[in-house]
Amino acid sequence: MKNEVKKCLERVNLIFPKSFINLRGELILEPKNNVYFRLEDVNTELDFKCKVIAWLSRHSCKGVSNYWQKRFLKGINEFLCTDFSKEDMRKIYTTLGNDANRKLCVKFIESNYDLSLLEIE
Repeated sequence: MKNEVKKCLERVNLIFPKSFINLRGELILEPKNNVYFRLEDVNTELDFKCKVIAWLSRHSCKGVSNYWQKRFLKGINEFLCTDFSKEDMRKIYTTLGNDANRKLCVKFIESNYDLSLLEIE
């Protein structure tokens, strides 16, 4: 595992202290709600950020209790060094959630999270 990915894992572990990697190579971020993503194709910090957006955005705006939505939103913002609102995360989830558009996700990250890239025409 590359050093930059290890640093991402260290940061995530500070934000989500119960996180761990299971035997199937899944990063379990929050065991109680079974929130995780696979690490098999994560080779860079950019890959890691794409996974965070793709697989955690939903939990910051729906699917779990308000308590957990706030915790996930705070964790995502802390990890990405952003200040997204719940409404921003709804837009992000709708456009990029579940890894629906990896190319756009990369472009979004490289643009320093320009939400106008996610406007649906």
